[in-house]
Amino acid sequence: MATMKAVGLHRYLPIDNPESLLDLQIEKPSASGRDLLVRVKAVAVNPVDYKVRSPKEKVEENPKILGWDVAGIVEEVGPDCKLFKPGDEVYYAGDITRQGGNSEFHLVDERIVGEKPKSLSFAQAAALPLTTITAYEALFDRMNIRRKPSENQNKTLLIIGAAGGVGSIAIQLAKWAGLTVIGTASRPESIDWSKKQGADHTINHFKEFVPQLKQLGFETVHYILCLNTTDKHWINMTNAIAPQGKICSIVETKGPLDLTLLKNKSATFVWELMFTRSMFQTEDMIEQHKLLNEVADLVDSKIIKTTLTEQFSPINAENLRKAHTILETGKSIGKTVVENF
Repeated sequence: MATMKAVGLHRYLPIDNPESLLDLQIEKPSASGRDLLVRVKAVAVNPVDYKVRSPKEKVEENPKILGWDVAGIVEEVGPDCKLFKPGDEVYYAGDITRQGGNSEFHLVDERIVGEKPKSLSFAQAAALPLTTITAYEALFDRMNIRRKPSENQNKTLLIIGAAGGVGSIAIQLAKWAGLTVIGTASRPESIDWSKKQGADHTINHFKEFVPQLKQLGFETVHYILCLNTTDKHWINMTNAIAPQGKICSIVETKGPLDLTLLKNKSATFVWELMFTRSMFQTEDMIEQHKLLNEVADLVDSKIIKTTLTEQFSPINAENLRKAHTILETGKSIGKTVVENF
């Protein structure tokens, strides 16, 4: 039996516990069906990692492997694969219902995999897939924003939590589509980062939105992308959204939301979860392959840039614990990547 290195867990523990993430040797898988076996070169961390890892009573007999942002090289393809061949460089976010990518080799359905941007290193590419799919689906699939700048003149998008992983790429995609982008950020470094990604304006998410928007010359906004604490910002969002506008959130709520606040405005509220397509094996799963390829072209054309801000090497439990710790502060800017086994 061939084995490989991996980082995983048996028990769900606080990140300061050295057993929260462990260096392991596990069985190396092989590709079947439409799966690719990918040699992992770099992985990024996302809030989903620490949410899955968060303390709970459950104990895993077989280790649980986290990691839903991978860049690597196709090692082997299943017999039904049509899109890739061994040696292809790829990037992808994977599937929450399967083992994650924090391992030397990783199985993933080819329909949710894209060709790695040629102009990026593996570490720079690993920063992108999960946040890119989330931002792209939220803007263009869930809120149905057109991708033509000529159709978005005078259209405004407010991004709550603009300096984080999803916000950093959402700003860039929205600017590519021709929207005026207002990001929320409260610290000098997060304001600066948001502007560097292309945000036209920033406001402070600790203060009421509408007075700040009015100061910038906006009565309301056409679209809102909520990337932080949906419950906390709900009243601000319902006040700021334009009649017939659309709000999309990626953050689960602790309690029910009062949707009646949107009725008079005929406003839309919609969720985005980038794992939906893979989790339910939807007929349009391949759209994630297509969008990752489209974004790779935008990166290679210098229209979109990587959101990598911090990287560690090698991929081991110690460095992944460091990356989780950075993310759990809630103040991380851009993306943290760990590379090379």
